[in-house]
Order: sequence, then structure tokens, then C-alpha cells
Amino acid sequence: MNKAITDGIVFQPLPFSAGLSIWSSGDGTPGSDTYAISGSGVFVAADQDFAGCLEVLKADSVTKVRYMGETPILPGCYLRVTARVKAVAGPLPSVRIAGWAGLAGGAQATGLTETGPSTLLTTYGEVVEISAIIATADRTGVDMVWTDANYGHIGVDLTGDNGGLVRIDDIEIEDITSVFTRDLVGLVDVRDYGAKGDGVTDDSAAFDAADNAADGRTVIVPEGDYLLAENVSMQSPVRFIGRIVQAPDFHFILQRDYDYNIYLDAFQDEETAFKKAYQALINFADHESLNLCGRRILLTEPVDMQACDPSSDRFETRRVIRNGHFQPEDGAVWDTTEVTSQATYSTSDDNRLTNVVDAGNIPVGSLVQGNGVGREIYVTSVNVSAQTLELSRPLFDAEGTQVFTFTRFKYMLDFSGYVKFSQFIIDDIEFQGLGIASGIMMAPEGFTFHVRDCYINRPKDRGITSPGRGCQGMMIDRCNLISDEQSVPVADRTTIGFNANANDVKVRNNRTSKFMHFCVLAGSGSLIAGNHWFHGDDEVNGLRKGGIVITLPNPKSIFTGNYCDNNFIEWTNEHSSSPALGTQFSFGGLTITGNMFTTNDVAAWFNFIVIKPYGPNHYINGFSVVGNVFRSLNGRIDRVENVDTTFADLDYGRTRSFEFSANTFHNVNEPVSNPVSLTHTQSTEATTWVMQTGDSLPFQGVAKTVESVTPMGQITNASDNRQYDFPWAEGEQGADLRSVHLNWPVAVKGSVRYQVRMDETV
Repeated sequence: MNKAITDGIVFQPLPFSAGLSIWSSGDGTPGSDTYAISGSGVFVAADQDFAGCLEVLKADSVTKVRYMGETPILPGCYLRVTARVKAVAGPLPSVRIAGWAGLAGGAQATGLTETGPSTLLTTYGEVVEISAIIATADRTGVDMVWTDANYGHIGVDLTGDNGGLVRIDDIEIEDITSVFTRDLVGLVDVRDYGAKGDGVTDDSAAFDAADNAADGRTVIVPEGDYLLAENVSMQSPVRFIGRIVQAPDFHFILQRDYDYNIYLDAFQDEETAFKKAYQALINFADHESLNLCGRRILLTEPVDMQACDPSSDRFETRRVIRNGHFQPEDGAVWDTTEVTSQATYSTSDDNRLTNVVDAGNIPVGSLVQGNGVGREIYVTSVNVSAQTLELSRPLFDAEGTQVFTFTRFKYMLDFSGYVKFSQFIIDDIEFQGLGIASGIMMAPEGFTFHVRDCYINRPKDRGITSPGRGCQGMMIDRCNLISDEQSVPVADRTTIGFNANANDVKVRNNRTSKFMHFCVLAGSGSLIAGNHWFHGDDEVNGLRKGGIVITLPNPKSIFTGNYCDNNFIEWTNEHSSSPALGTQFSFGGLTITGNMFTTNDVAAWFNFIVIKPYGPNHYINGFSVVGNVFRSLNGRIDRVENVDTTFADLDYGRTRSFEFSANTFHNVNEPVSNPVSLTHTQSTEATTWVMQTGDSLPFQGVAKTVESVTPMGQITNASDNRQYDFPWAEGEQGADLRSVHLNWPVAVKGSVRYQVRMDETV
């Protein structure tokens, strides 16, 4: 590149023969003294060494010769200034290239080096050539770095003893940019635009200038540490050799070739590169996704996702992080934080703790534990001045004041710093927890957070945690969740795959292994389809826990096409501050259809579906269990369903719209259904046949109504004559209300097949 050739820019000063009025004995600025009037310099037309030259008497401590024309100083342009001089008489001075650097508008550019190397003249009549290179870039070989200058008045200085005569040949200024850029064809060097790369000087403006000048070419960042203390956005492709240093408060947005690798090249640190690439993802509209390029990112600490861009605590635009691997580096920073604090709970404000001692010590996202506290309740926000905590769900029996425990797990990706965070997708990522770190902490508020095709492997405590309602519309698809408790007996496990507090959660086609619980669902409108969760152990007659825990009594949710292996569906109302039945819906709005349930090596009392009311007077109202397969291997179980009466039983007399039918049972002693079809044989004549349903109704419910009666052969009286009168039936008979009476006009005997329901269908 040569600007004199390509752009016609004139760098060369006029010769001395053009007149000394354009050569200044001062700075060269307009109005400064010229050699035409100063009397200390004369033009010598003929010299044996020079065709024409300026003879100068050194009369000042620094005698200056400056061209009064404005020599352009351009970013990326390297100028070599050359002067040939010789001493004629008197004391021998030193000579150097020098100049005055100017800004647009005429002011001097301060703080720049305005002199080149100095050379001492040692012999009269000897021609000595001196030179210096001027450029905006601070590069090796550049003598005078004029980063901010727009032009210069260039010439030479004489220093040393006064009284000597020196002759100076015409000064030459040539563009030698090609010497510096011959290996950078098609590249724009940020140093040419003033970048220092010293880790101290703010190089933001230089990066912007280089990007603007690139015009489609690649910007190169040479070796060095480049501090960017402002927001910088690069439209051009960038090649990094040096390292970018930038605080989280500022953005570094690469608009071209955007992926994790380019940010790793830029910041040369895995964690920093991810944080800055994520920051760019949410701050540049043209970036839809961040591709981690299949890289493993070793995390030395939990990534506070909101702190990656402290300027915003809300984000609600679709974005994706895909194709990578996160893994924690072992260290104390991953240790669980546990705080105990006294607080007060009231059912009149049931999502809040008040009078919290040292509330400021309790982190958002802490798991809350204490008397009367249900599972997976988290702190969604902290008000230190008011001494209050907001909770993700109400507490079922914690009225009054007590000491609570607040446990904060550490997550590889932690979004809890956001107030609201929505429409985010994590795709094809492996979270390799190694038993050191948990996976993902969501934001307290938000919707449609989507985790798909991911592996959450060996999380220390939790796979995915929702500390509030950021899980509204959450989707978890085709993921593999593997606990760190593969060899731990079920009774001793503590880890949970994920939880959700809000509604419309979709959990589809996932595989989960050996957590305490696959998930805890506290919202409604969930679809759980095509999943396989297995949570057994090698214990003989081992304990089993709920694989899926539903904590809303009327969740209006569907389970279909799942494989529930060595655990059960546990249905509670533990997230209600008034767990006794009031005006709310009772247990209903749940459909379990077309699933496979299997277990092995368990005690006979194991069940696949367990309802656990946390308060009295609840009943079943709209529950369907249809077309499932229930199988026990290596031993039989008594029944597939049960009510856990730890806190309360169901009111079976109020059961409504309960369908439990068309299921298949293997190694189950009591294959139940509702309605249930039974047979009764009356050997002796009676007007009232007492017919037992035993344990054949689900949850050992009451025999409420008889739907149909069909004789199986002849019905005869005491004379052995056929009886054609139709009987009438009564339900809820006997002390346990599980018998029905079939009443005849006369005493008869015979056999009937009859169908009994434990519910009202209207």
C-alpha cells in the first residue's frame, strides 16, 4: 500500500529552492518565523554534495527547521522522514528528525513524541543521513507515534553547542507502509489506528476506527493485551493474536463469524469467552444463537448469567445456546451454602416469610426447609430492609415463628439474578456435574424456558431448579438426566431431576436415572409424555419414592406413554397453606393413560399411584387411570394404588367421575378397577343378598352404586321355581361401606354378575 500512488496524497515537502518562506525556524505553524526573514539560514544553490541546500547557523539551544506545509498523518500509513546533513564549520551539533503534531482545527496534539533519534556530527564535510518513522501505530520500528494527530509540520532539529554551521539537503518524506504490511495483505491492523495493547490504555476508539476503515477486510489484533473500556461492536471479520481485556459492564459484540471459538480467541479464557459471547447474544438483534462449537468449558465458579451483562435484569427475546459442554472445576466455590434464620409465617400472606433475622444473609434461590414446609420451596426474592422473603409456594403447616434452614445449591448456569427471563433455549448441551455442581437455576419469573437434547449428568443436588414462576410454559424435551447417586439406596438419596412451580410445563421423551425424585410439579396444565424414569436400587424389598411428585390437588395434567420404573406417581397438596378442603378443587383433573409401570425386588406393600392428602375432607373428583400396564417382577405386590394417610384420609363417599379401567396387571394380588365387575353366588334362598366388594375398588373405596346386574343362570325360589322379578340394589352397606345389597321380592338363590362403582358419575 502506498497512499501517494493509490490515493494521490502528497507527503513530500517542497525543496528549499522553492523559497525559504515555507520553511520555519519555529514550529512551522501559521505566523511562525521563516528562514526568509530570520537571518539565521540561507539557501546555497551549489554544493559539492547537495544540488541545493539550506545552510543554518545554530544559534539556539534547539534550532528548528520545519516545513510549513501540512503533511497528512493517516491511520495505517507509515511515513519515513529522511534528511542528509553535514557540518561546515564551528562546534559540531547533534541532528534529529522532528516535527509539530497537529489536530484538525489547528490545535497541537499533546502528549506525543515529536522527535526521532539524535545523531552527533563528528567530522566536517561528511554527509550524514538521519531518518525517523512517523505513524499512528505503536509498533516496533516506529520512532514517533502520533496516534491522534491529523497532520504535522515536519523537519529537523539541531541540538548541542551553538555557533556551528550545518547544511541540510532537501528533506524527503515517503510512504513506506508496505514495509510494515507486506505480510498483512487484506488485513487492517488495530495498531495502525492507535491501539497500544498495553493492558492500560483504552483501545476502544482504535478498534472502532480500524473496523470503520476495514471496508470488508479482516481486522487483525496483534499480540498484546487490549483494554476496551467502552462498548465496542465490530462489523468486520476479526483475527485475534492478542487478548481483549474488558469489564462485564461493557459489550464486545462481534457481528461477523459469531460463535464461541472467536470469543475464546479474543479473550483467551474459557469462562470469560463464554460470558462475553453470551453478553453479545442478548445485546445484538442479528444473533439468534450462540454455538459453543462442541467445546468443553471448564467452570471455576458458577456462572451468574445476569452478571454477564449487569445493565439489564430482564430479557424476553428468543435466544439459543447450543452444542457444547459445561464442567465444573472442583473447589470450595461449589460448596453448598446453608443459613439458618428465625422467621414468621402467616397463612394470610402465604407466599412470604416476615421478621426474618439477618435476611441479607439468605441468597435468592435458597431451598427452604422447616416444620410444615413442603418439598422444593425456594426463596424468590429478598427484601433486606423489610426483613421479608418471598417464597415460590405456600407452606402447609408452618403458622407462627420458627427457625428455618435455607440451603443454596451451586449451579453451573445460574439465571436467578434476572427479575424476568423468557423465551430462552438450551440445546444439545452436556452439563457434566461430576457430583460437584448442579445444572441450571432458572429466573424467578419468565416463560417458555426450553431445554432440549441435553445431558444433565451427575448433578450434585439438582438438575434444573425453578425458584419461582420462571418455569411458566417450560419445555424439557429429549434430555437425559443421570444422578450422581447411582449406587446409593433409594432411602438415602437427596437429588432431584427438576422442579416446576408454574403452569403449562411440557416434559417429553426424556430418560432419567436414579434420583430421589424425577421431578416435583407444583403447577397445572402439564403434559408428561414418552418419558422413562427409573429409580430403583439393589436392596432386597427396598424402599421406593415418588418418581414424579404432583403437589397441586387439581393439576389438570396428563401422563401418557411413559415408562415408570421402580418408583411411583405421588399426588399431594403439600403446597397449600390451608391443606384441609375448603372452597378449592379437591383431587382431580389428572389423566394417567397408556403408561408402563414396572418394579422389581420390592415389598408387597409397594404401590404405583399414591395420593397423600395433607389435610382432611378431600376426595377424588375427576381422575382417570385407563389403559396402563402394571407389572411387578421378582415378587408380587398387593395393589397398584394407595392413599397415604400420614396426615389425612380421603372422603370416599364424595368420589366423583373416577375412571380406573382397561388396565393390565401382572403379579398384582388385587387388580382393581372402577367400575369393577364381580360375581356373587347365593347358595341359600334370601330376599337380601349381601355382596362384598372386598379390596377390588381402587384405593379400597366404598361401593357406592351398582350399575348393572346380570343373572348367570337361573334364579330360583325355595320351590326351585324360576324367579323373573327384577331386584333392586343398595350401595355403601356394611361397617366399611364396601358391601352392596341386592334385594328381591321373595327369597331366591343363584348367581349374578354385577358392576359396582365407587363414585358418582355426575
